[in-house]
Amino acid sequence: MDHDRAEVVAYCAQYVDDATNDGLVLFDNGAAYWRLATAHKALDYRNFAELAKRLIWVPFHFLPGNGGLPAGESPEGKFIEKLVTRPNSPPARDMMRAVVLERGKRYGLHRLGVAAHTFVDTWAHQGFVGVSHRRNDVRNVEQNGEPDRHFVAKLTRFFNGVLHQSVPPIGHANALSYPDRPYLRWCYFDGSGARIVRDNPGDFVQAADQLCRWVRRFLAGDTGGDPPGLPPKISARIKTMFETLTDDNPDRRHERWLAALAEDAFGFGPVELTYRPKGADSWKHRALGTTASRDSKSVRFEYRAEFLRSDWKLFHDASKAHRLSVVDDILPEYGISVA
Repeated sequence: MDHDRAEVVAYCAQYVDDATNDGLVLFDNGAAYWRLATAHKALDYRNFAELAKRLIWVPFHFLPGNGGLPAGESPEGKFIEKLVTRPNSPPARDMMRAVVLERGKRYGLHRLGVAAHTFVDTWAHQGFVGVSHRRNDVRNVEQNGEPDRHFVAKLTRFFNGVLHQSVPPIGHANALSYPDRPYLRWCYFDGSGARIVRDNPGDFVQAADQLCRWVRRFLAGDTGGDPPGLPPKISARIKTMFETLTDDNPDRRHERWLAALAEDAFGFGPVELTYRPKGADSWKHRALGTTASRDSKSVRFEYRAEFLRSDWKLFHDASKAHRLSVVDDILPEYGISVA
């Protein structure tokens, strides 16, 4: 995929975590547009009513895995077992097939980016569910084979002094950002008492390899076959960066990735990239002319014809199509109704 299109896919994949505003956008000529929130701010982990919104967490971040079983079959146990996220699950593959089949839509490229986020989250968020349930409990965390003695203190600070036992088990809130840190090898006991061992670098390389295969299918317009994944040298380079960029600050890790891309560390040509989710020169700014992070309900934006072709609008179009496909088309085939 050429750099320009790849940048659109990458922006959308990250923006799923940053599109935290929803509601009606009004224009000065009487036109309007309904945008969709695909995430909550980190602070919303302390707003438990907001966290419970299934139409955000389930289709965009915690895709039900149906126990890794195909449509028409169910895992043993209660309904909650169908909702547990599983890496590269049959519902995840069906989600990607739908993206390929509808790649000709005006927002097809943007939808690939949205789905890419959900797809790789099936590795990062495996074992968790996008609803409040004790399955999401996290206890006795270890890092690199040693007890993480500071974990409970970090969790309590994050939740403004709320005791660990009082935090509702929604998504991976009780695990903080541990599931999403590419460098982390860790383990914990979940709500069922099982000891869960996680190898984030290994999982994330698998996710990148499988995503590469779906990008190839998207470009070919073919949902079948077994296209190659990442070339070995690129896969090794990605794994090295996952393992060695261990700064807790994701912005600083992001800077290192951008520097590597600019230096052609992966062998597909140097490219200078930036990412601004809000503010000056963001997609939202280009579409609506605003640098505000949140909008007053009374504001009326200047309407311009190019709004209909803007990346910001196409991202939200893609997000609405993605949610409809996952919630109303794909999951019911697995006997799953979530909203």
